Amino acid sequence: MEIKGVNLGNWLVLEKWMNRSLFSGTAAEDEYYLPRRLPREVYEARIQTHRDEYITERDFARIRSFGLNAVRIPVPYFVFGDREPFIGCIQELDKAFCWAEKYGLKILIDLHTAPGGQNGFDNGGICGVCKWSQIPEEVDFVFSVLQRLAQRYGNREGLFGIEILNEPILEQNWEKMNVQARYIPVDQQMAEGSNGHPLSFIKQFYQDAYDVLRTYMSADKYVVFHDCFELTIWKDFMREEKYQNVVLDTHLYLMGPDELGCERTADSYAKCIRESYGNAVAEMQQYFPVIVGEWCLSNALCTKKREASMSAEEKKAIYQDIARAQLDAWKNGSGYFFWSYKLLLDLTNRTDEVGSEAWDMGRCIDEGWLQKEWL
Repeated sequence: MEIKGVNLGNWLVLEKWMNRSLFSGTAAEDEYYLPRRLPREVYEARIQTHRDEYITERDFARIRSFGLNAVRIPVPYFVFGDREPFIGCIQELDKAFCWAEKYGLKILIDLHTAPGGQNGFDNGGICGVCKWSQIPEEVDFVFSVLQRLAQRYGNREGLFGIEILNEPILEQNWEKMNVQARYIPVDQQMAEGSNGHPLSFIKQFYQDAYDVLRTYMSADKYVVFHDCFELTIWKDFMREEKYQNVVLDTHLYLMGPDELGCERTADSYAKCIRESYGNAVAEMQQYFPVIVGEWCLSNALCTKKREASMSAEEKKAIYQDIARAQLDAWKNGSGYFFWSYKLLLDLTNRTDEVGSEAWDMGRCIDEGWLQKEWL
């Protein structure tokens, strides 16, 4: 197994920063509130147009032309259209399988959100709320979504596997990651009691989810679980013989060079990436096939402030060094998925400190920051 892929972020699970126009005319910051801030007919038309146009068959052909062999597709818990006021997107996922199989790509279905929030991030569907594991009926609902996904796609040629749940956060990281300060909840009463999940709960949930998926998914497909931002704590997990074709997913975005303990230069930064991230991936590869399910070129050396005094060639050289360092580090594992395939950004009015365009794989390739032959 050697996965070289890209995420289809912001297609079926919305993230406002990736395409602000979808949220125009509202104060909504996440997908939970978008349909609650728009008239129903406006919401339906806006979402359907987005899904029809954001990703098409042409994009699957383009992804294959990059030399990639897989796509990771985030889907919401309302994928089957059974949670008002949201609109399901199972037809879009059906089309994705047809396109993937036509162009020789594999799909990792990634359940990206959970009702009640599994992390409190905007990408979890609702900002500042993390109570999913406290609501037994919603835990059961997630199992039902996984079951139905496995029943529908478990024997499809284009299926690589199913990821149980994206980025659930643990108790020990809730305060450390300062979630509710970064993602301010709209409804303080709803958010009250939010917290990370106990590790014991997540481990049992993953094991139970494995059983659900394996009941309907062929043995050659992969069950993928996220590391909850704690890559090295899973060495004694799922070691029993019954657990077959299990993959560990980690998301390694670039912290500042100071946080990595290296000098603020491209060479030093790249060296730290190879050693810090590369060694961690190699360590866990002894226990599971490890995929880096999300990474990008955005980094602390190419900030808006620094770019003001940086030539295009200097910027390109830094991005290339960062790209090669990460790809070298990921070779210690079993593959990767870049985040993300595309973004729709107004770069003329950038307000971000770190360059958002470096999250866009198509742009990174077009600009020469990421070379196809390196992938």
